[in-house]
Amino acid sequence: MPLARTHAVALLGIDGVIVQIEADISSNLPGFVLIGLPDAALGEARDRVRAAAHNSELAITARKLTVNLSPAALPKHGSAFDLAIALAALAADGKVPAASVDRVVHLGELALDGRVRPVSGVLPAVLAAARAGYETVVVPAGNADEARLVEGVRIVGMASLRDAAIWHGAELDQVECDPIPGPAPTEEPEDTGDLADIVGNEDAIDAAQVAAAGGHHLFLLGPPGAGKTMLAARLPGLLPDLDDDAALEVASIRSLGGSPVGARLTRRPPFEAPHHTSSAASMIGGGSGWIRPGSVVRAAHGVLFLDEAPEFPAAALDALRQPLESGVVAISRVYATARYPARFQLVLAANPCPCGLAGVDDSACTCAPFTRRRYLGRLSGPLLDRVDIQLTVRRITAAQLRATPEHRRTSGDTRARIVAARGRAADRLRATPWRLNAQVSGPWLRSPAGAPVRGATAALDRALERGALTMRGYDRVLKVAWTVCDLEDAERPTAEHIGRALFLRKAMAE
Repeated sequence: MPLARTHAVALLGIDGVIVQIEADISSNLPGFVLIGLPDAALGEARDRVRAAAHNSELAITARKLTVNLSPAALPKHGSAFDLAIALAALAADGKVPAASVDRVVHLGELALDGRVRPVSGVLPAVLAAARAGYETVVVPAGNADEARLVEGVRIVGMASLRDAAIWHGAELDQVECDPIPGPAPTEEPEDTGDLADIVGNEDAIDAAQVAAAGGHHLFLLGPPGAGKTMLAARLPGLLPDLDDDAALEVASIRSLGGSPVGARLTRRPPFEAPHHTSSAASMIGGGSGWIRPGSVVRAAHGVLFLDEAPEFPAAALDALRQPLESGVVAISRVYATARYPARFQLVLAANPCPCGLAGVDDSACTCAPFTRRRYLGRLSGPLLDRVDIQLTVRRITAAQLRATPEHRRTSGDTRARIVAARGRAADRLRATPWRLNAQVSGPWLRSPAGAPVRGATAALDRALERGALTMRGYDRVLKVAWTVCDLEDAERPTAEHIGRALFLRKAMAE
């Protein structure tokens, strides 16, 4: 029977769908037809497969060859289907055992000389194959280390189409072939600076510690040179190492974005700092073909830092609202919707006015009051309402610069305290779907399990009645109060804890 099947993976966001590739040979007019909603890159697979098979001494049949990518209604993108198409066609022609090909998932692009090129997105594709129950996945040799990060799946790295055919049982002589290497993993610097480098600004250091302990978003307002960027760059160093699931998800996002992934999982949280000219599409993600992840997705399980936040386009800033609430980015196209994880900590930094001198040297500031209001007004109220901690950072004086504190907090000591506070929160929330204080819902905060000490919310209630806080802001102050409570190893938030949380929420206006 001139019909054979094998499997590949189509990626929709970080999730993968198993695609069955069917090859049929008929006696109609010679041709090579590829159906099943292929994009332009995949449609060109016909020529790549023919040339690669010919140069591997495995010529594709001269009769009518029809290749169907099923499910047919699902759009398929990229060149990672080449290897599967070639092996299905060879199996239909009887040159490769069809039964062997049918049991395996194949990923890889073919070069014209028959070698298998590395492709992006191998890690999430192998994860999808493992979840679908497949035990063996054939990948390009250059992606083999990345694919082996997935446990419980047999990974076979192939250098060429000829090697893949021999592995499946084709009776061919082995020919030495130099595999095409994948991109070398970039060594990311482990040292992003220590918290001890920051002089003065104890309130800002406390705010960063609370933000890291509870997973809260942070807004720093202050003049140039006040240390906003320095503080934001040290926030990832305060976060705990990623667990296995989070590290695998971060590596999958890197793979989807085309960044090299090494043989070991990176445990440190990512840090993304896009330029202020970034568009909404580059911030969230998108594309006309393969939907690529944006900055908020690459910052998942880490920190997204927007320096000079008012300079960002309004559309890019407003696009942050939905992922800040849901922790997921959903990008819809005509045929499908791609979903990406986007649970990150947002850090905004801004000057008080366009010239940056307001509050430092008002006599030298050339900005009119209306100009100042319009500048900070670029950060919409709904966006800032989702930011738990909002703090003004003052410029350091000469006396503070020369002062030598008896004990300066380091990133290592602070991280240990943060890990302990997160452990207390996780233990308290073990019966809920949340693990961080920033993730809990309003109803839980008003339940017996999440309510603070009786009478502790008096100041918070007055702020709500005066209109100084929205209901969302009220809940977010309670979340920060729980984090302050965990850092001090207290049982429940008291009036003092809520007062500290309210200060961290409203200190920008002082």
